[in-house]
Amino acid sequence: MAVFNQVEFDNHEQVVFCADEASGLRAIIAVHSTKLGPAVGGCRLWDYAKDEDAVYDVLRLSKGMTYKNAVARLPFGGGKSVIIGDAKEIKSEALFRAFGKHLERLGGSYYSAEDVNITTGDVMMMHKETNYVLGLEGKSGNPSPFTALGTFLGIKAAYQHKHGHQDLAGVKVAVQGLGAVAYGLCKHLHEAGAQLFVTDINQASIDRVVSEFGATAVGIDEIYDLDVDVYAPCALGATLNDNTIPRLKATVIAGCANNQLAESRHGEILREKGVLYAPDYVINAGGIINVYYETKPEGYNKEQATKHVEGIYDTLTEIFARSESEQKSTHIIADELAQEIIAQGL
Repeated sequence: MAVFNQVEFDNHEQVVFCADEASGLRAIIAVHSTKLGPAVGGCRLWDYAKDEDAVYDVLRLSKGMTYKNAVARLPFGGGKSVIIGDAKEIKSEALFRAFGKHLERLGGSYYSAEDVNITTGDVMMMHKETNYVLGLEGKSGNPSPFTALGTFLGIKAAYQHKHGHQDLAGVKVAVQGLGAVAYGLCKHLHEAGAQLFVTDINQASIDRVVSEFGATAVGIDEIYDLDVDVYAPCALGATLNDNTIPRLKATVIAGCANNQLAESRHGEILREKGVLYAPDYVINAGGIINVYYETKPEGYNKEQATKHVEGIYDTLTEIFARSESEQKSTHIIADELAQEIIAQGL
């Protein structure tokens, strides 16, 4: 399995493969950059089909965290971790404590937090073996509501740029994936008067959003063909690809999923189609912003965290304006902004 010659490797500072026979732990920790500070990024538990898929995923996510933290103006570098396995079968205190021991061995170059299929309770079990975890219960806690808020404000910023107003009443939004963040996003959208069209692999999640927010449920594949104004990818990545982009009718793409573009060229294809894309690591930075305020010497302050998250609206507005004036796709502008901040410092 090649690593160094993968495009996604992109000069990662460290990639660590972790195992613990007793608990069944198999994990990978990727540290992309510590230039702005210790690498920070959540831990994802996923049942990857093969190890190569896990390596690909963790490398992409880790680099994304470097850029996400930079554009969010946080004194963090970028890192990410994945635990391989079925969350319904392998979760145990022993597993998370074993993972915590591996975090401890890195000596603070990487701090983990919750991500897909990892709860704050799981993070607390890691915390029994290490202090190198964030998003702790009793401190900043669950970051999902802040990611949802930032994503909602990002949709408003995108709609404002594309259509000259941010009133979402009657706006049709297709939400793909209904995890904790997407549920919060749907709540915001519903309260703003948007019409919701939703899909997920979990029927219970669909039923909840249909019941509480009057959403219309659609099939997993049907979501791409809807005549809607906004497509909000909130599941796993790479849903913007050669197969799906020609089918999309939305003029705005803005959601909380990571790595939404299957390849960089797909961002340019969207721009040529006149579709405004909100770069994923910019719009979904609310959670990591909230976690940062846990590290403040004076202690966590929810009001300060919320105000910082609200700045996502302004950051996206800047990116959209630069994209238009420089005739470059928004994800390229976001990358350039991140690179400028990393080079110059905060």
